[in-house]
Amino acid sequence: MSRYTGPTTRINRRFGMAIFPANKAFERRTYPPGQHGPSFRRKVSDYGEGLIEKQKLRMMYGLTEKQFRNMFERAKRKQGVTGEVFLAMLETRLDNVVYRLGLAKTRQAARQFVNHGHIIVNGTKTDIPSFQVSEGDEIGVREKTSSRQVATRNLEGAQYHPAPPWLEINIDSLQGTVSRFPQTDELEKSVNVQLVVEFYSR
Repeated sequence: MSRYTGPTTRINRRFGMAIFPANKAFERRTYPPGQHGPSFRRKVSDYGEGLIEKQKLRMMYGLTEKQFRNMFERAKRKQGVTGEVFLAMLETRLDNVVYRLGLAKTRQAARQFVNHGHIIVNGTKTDIPSFQVSEGDEIGVREKTSSRQVATRNLEGAQYHPAPPWLEINIDSLQGTVSRFPQTDELEKSVNVQLVVEFYSR
């Protein structure tokens, strides 16, 4: 399955949460789309619950099904609790780190920002959104005027969602540092990752 590029409000309504940035349409109708309206409730099987949580997480981070599954398989081979390791790997993707630093307003925008060659990691241009950052890595914006203008505009609005504790941001230099890996209580809480693990373990 390819990466989703359709209407974002429909996805937000399907899952009842802001997978993508919320807008007024979602605020007015937070219930699933369809002619039956907010009163319609369909019984969901255990398999269905796992599928829903998997789709939430996949769309939240903007991965294709193949990318998502491959990352999960890598997480299974690492030491530690698979669900927590998996979430940490998703959080430390370069496009997500760029988003968390406030250099882009959404993960989709962050992916494009990286793809277009605006980001450097440890002084080297890196245009691979799936690049896994490591502890101590320095992520910055290239010296190109256009790159820095976009990042500066985005950082002006980032005061409402500051960078997480495991990242440090220097607004003046448009540079961030991965001070450490995210801890368990700093990982995504809106998705039941254990259901995702069970879904792929069937």
